[in-house]
Amino acid sequence: MAITIKTPEEMAKMRVAGRLAAEVLEMIEEHVQPGVSTGELDRLCHDYIVNTQKAVSASLGYHGFPKSVCISVNEVVCHGIPSDDKILKDGDIVNIDVTVIKDEYHGDTSKMYIVGKPTIQGERLCRVTQESLYLALRMVKPGIRLRTLGREIQKFVEAQDFSVVREYCGHGIGKGFHEEPQVLHYDADDGGVVLQAGMAFTIEPMVNAGDYRIRSMKDGWTVKTKDRSLSAQYEHTIVVTETGCEIMTLRKDDTISAILTADA
Repeated sequence: MAITIKTPEEMAKMRVAGRLAAEVLEMIEEHVQPGVSTGELDRLCHDYIVNTQKAVSASLGYHGFPKSVCISVNEVVCHGIPSDDKILKDGDIVNIDVTVIKDEYHGDTSKMYIVGKPTIQGERLCRVTQESLYLALRMVKPGIRLRTLGREIQKFVEAQDFSVVREYCGHGIGKGFHEEPQVLHYDADDGGVVLQAGMAFTIEPMVNAGDYRIRSMKDGWTVKTKDRSLSAQYEHTIVVTETGCEIMTLRKDDTISAILTADA
């Protein structure tokens, strides 16, 4: 499938969907506390998406996924299924991954939350993972090879003695949840893709404190680090512009100037 170039009208719809997805992550932050279950966090997100935003969760029912958001705690790399049995405790690191559909277009984003008092390793892993995303965002512009993003993310992460998950990647997005291209977060063949204005995709590095290898659970969704080390992820939906990129899922705790002008 070819990479689609988004029209101004499509970008306007993606801007709305992206803002809604970001607002879910802003809304849920105060609820991510010791003693809360991931099932309760999912219900709060679902209610907000459906009743406040009048939108749709793209995750609910996607290939059979049973919940409205993915919530991945500690060694869970991605696709964690929220549960009333999973109670958050002091020092946990938690990724909440939200994809909202509004007027047929998708906004996809995730961020890390630290529950209560952070651990030194957990806080550092989250910071490095977010910085690896920022590094890539600052590089995006027409004319650069897509694989350059993955190469620089990998180089930065491994210099911090962490590792980049290989099996999952960013993706094109728009009317479809997962479109072309695949956006790898390590140095690998990109099929010769060169960025052009109007391309829309996610960048969402998954970074492990230990080895990059993973294992899939029997539920068919949950993915954990093979060595049980901590894992973190940050994700934004972006559109390539003539001079850089527009971040469609920008949150209030993410200042555009800090992301696009900070030192690597």
